[in-house]
Amino acid sequence: TASQRLVDGVSKRDRRSGRAAAVNIIPTTTSVAKTSWEIFPGLEGRLAGISYRIPTSDSSVIELTFRSERDTSINEIDTLIKKASETYLRGYLGYTNEELVSTDFINDPCSAVYDSASTIRSNLRDEKRLFRLISWHDNEWGYANRIVDLIRYLQLHY
Repeated sequence: TASQRLVDGVSKRDRRSGRAAAVNIIPTTTSVAKTSWEIFPGLEGRLAGISYRIPTSDSSVIELTFRSERDTSINEIDTLIKKASETYLRGYLGYTNEELVSTDFINDPCSAVYDSASTIRSNLRDEKRLFRLISWHDNEWGYANRIVDLIRYLQLHY
C-alpha cells in the first residue's frame, strides 16, 4: 500500500508498518472477514483473516483453512471447484493443478485461481475434515475486471 515504507522508519499506525516493505513479509489486519459477514450474514463468527504485505509485484495469494461439515476428500473439493470454474463462476474463479508461483498470475482476469496442487487435508489424528487450500489473484487486474463487470451490469440494468 502507499503508506508502506521502502526503508525502516517510524509509522503512526504500528511498528511493523514502519518496516522496509521491499524486503519484509509484514503481518497486518484485514477487513475481509467483516466485509464477508455483511454480504453473507451466516458467516459471522465463522470466518477470520490476517493479511501479509509481501514484496511482490501485483499478484497475491489467499489461504483458506476450513472444517467441512461432512467427510469429504481433496478430490471431491477439486471436482466441485473445477466445475464451478467452468460453469457459473467462469471468468471469476479459475482452476489450476500446475505448480505455479505468484508471477504466473499477473494479468489473470479472475478474482481467484484455485491451486489444487496446494490443497492439503490435516494429518492430525482424528481430524479428517480440516482442509487448507490456496487461491491466487492479481490484486490490480482482477479488481479492475470486476469494476468493468459492474459497469456493464449497470449499463444493462439502469
